[in-house]
Amino acid sequence: MSVQGIDQLLGELRSMSSVAAGQPASPAVDAADQPDFGTLLKQSIDQVNQVQQSAQAQQQAFQSGDPEANLQDVMVSLQKASLNFQTMVQVRNKLVSAYQEIMNMQV
Repeated sequence: MSVQGIDQLLGELRSMSSVAAGQPASPAVDAADQPDFGTLLKQSIDQVNQVQQSAQAQQQAFQSGDPEANLQDVMVSLQKASLNFQTMVQVRNKLVSAYQEIMNMQV
């Protein structure tokens, strides 16, 4: 997930929070200019998938004996892919936790 995407998500959450509290939405946040949550989530998942596929391609190139494949680059890309995936799993866990908390709220 990019920093810009996280900032946009936080802006949307703050706007929704102010509307839910009965305050007018801030004029600085324009919903038409920002992508919706589903689009942002899909882009993040696609980015994680792309990093994993790139790391796998580098790993396969190294295993097949490609002279251009460097072991250090392969290991760094595999670690980046692993870290991206772990981050996505943690974001998913937080979203599920937030969803469950909202569903358990009494109205």
